[in-house]
Amino acid sequence: MRDLRPRIIALLKTGHCTPQLSRLARELKEPTTTLHYNIKRLEKEGAILSYKAVYDYKKIDAGFCAFVLLTLSPDEYGNPERIGVEFAKHPEIESVDIITGDWEMLLKVRAKDQDAYYEFVKTVISRKGITKIKTLTSLKQLKTEFVVS
Repeated sequence: MRDLRPRIIALLKTGHCTPQLSRLARELKEPTTTLHYNIKRLEKEGAILSYKAVYDYKKIDAGFCAFVLLTLSPDEYGNPERIGVEFAKHPEIESVDIITGDWEMLLKVRAKDQDAYYEFVKTVISRKGITKIKTLTSLKQLKTEFVVS
């Protein structure tokens, strides 16, 4: 039997999950047609952007988690969205936030291990337009995606 786990995980990460209407109907004691209508309405309004699986990241070779604070150079400071959109294209980057305070941007990065993260920093994050990088390493994750571990 072929091992499709990596391909399945890649699809689930890009929104190939759907809500279980029958399970929701039992919990809410509402008909599935009513739930389907309301979910489609939330999707149309943009309240629901996507569906995805919640992982035990160690089991899918993405157990190293780091929060990266970035300072932008003066010529990039006026348009942080441009750099943020560029960073968002990388699958290792789980989230990109433009923030206030001493830093301009916060990235949440997942990698297999410390060595993979180091290579990622060298090739992706250390670039023109970034003047300062500070990495905060997560030692243990207690809650993710609204799910308590």
